[in-house]
Amino acid sequence: MEILIPHPPRSTQTHKIHVGDVRADMVVTPDSRPSRHVLYLHGGAYRVGAPSTYRHFTWRIARTARARVLVPDYRLAPEHPFPAALDDAVTSYLWLLTEGADPRCIAVVGDSAGGGLVLALLLKLRDDGIVLPAAAVALSPWTDLALTGVSLATNAEADPMINADDIPVFAADYLAAADPRNAYASPLYGDFSGLPAIMIQVGSDEVLRDDAVRMAQRLRAAKIPTVLQIWPRMPHVWHLLAPVLPEARSALEEIGRFVDWAVAGQRGGALPVWTNR
Repeated sequence: MEILIPHPPRSTQTHKIHVGDVRADMVVTPDSRPSRHVLYLHGGAYRVGAPSTYRHFTWRIARTARARVLVPDYRLAPEHPFPAALDDAVTSYLWLLTEGADPRCIAVVGDSAGGGLVLALLLKLRDDGIVLPAAAVALSPWTDLALTGVSLATNAEADPMINADDIPVFAADYLAAADPRNAYASPLYGDFSGLPAIMIQVGSDEVLRDDAVRMAQRLRAAKIPTVLQIWPRMPHVWHLLAPVLPEARSALEEIGRFVDWAVAGQRGGALPVWTNR
C-alpha cells in the first residue's frame, strides 16, 4: 500500500525514530521552526493507519504549522485495545518534553479517531498533572464511541468516506468491553476545565458531524476557547485530499493560522475571528 502513497517534496526530511517504546516519524520541512512542534495522531478507527501511510499529508501539516511534526505509530486494536493508543500518545508527548520542547510551542493535531485521541490526550495530561500544550486541532474527530450522534444516521448516505454500518464494529474492537462513555475513550463525556484553545473542523456531510458539533458546544460551555468550522459539503477528513481539493488546502491554511495564534503567546486573549463555515 505504501508504494501508492504520494511522496512528500524532496525538501522534506522524514526521520524514523523511537520515542520510548513507540516507533515514530519526525517530519521536517524547510518551513519548520526548530522550536515549534506538532504531535500528530493519525486516524483509522484505532484499527489501521501508520506514519508511513500519512506521509503525503504530515509534511503539509509541518509546512502550514511551520513546525516539526512527530507522528507516533501508536498501537492498534483489536490486538491492542483501549487504552493502548492513549498510553502511546502520552509517551510521545512526554518524549517531546524530555527532548526540551517548550509546551507553549506545542500543538497536538489529529484526524478522525486521532482527533478524538487528541482530545482524550488533553484530558489525560491534565488529570496526571502534566503541563498541557498550547493548543489542539481535531479534524473530523470521533468523540463519542457510545454512538449517540444523530448524523450517524442522517448523513449515512452523504458521506462517501465512512460506512456507518462499520462504526459499531470499530468501536467494539477498540473498547474491548470498556465503558463507551469513559472520557479517555470518548472525550465528549469529559470534564473540560483547564484545557487549552481548541480548533475543530468538520464537514457538513460527515457521519461524525455531530461528534464534532456537540464537542465544540460542550467545550464552549466550559469556557474553553474553541473554534468550530463546519465546511459545506465536505466528507470525512477531506483534508487528506489536499493534492486535488482546494477546500482541503484552505482548511490547512486555517489550521496554520490557528497554530500561529496559539503558540505566539496570545492564548490569554480573545480568539481571532475565523470565517464561519
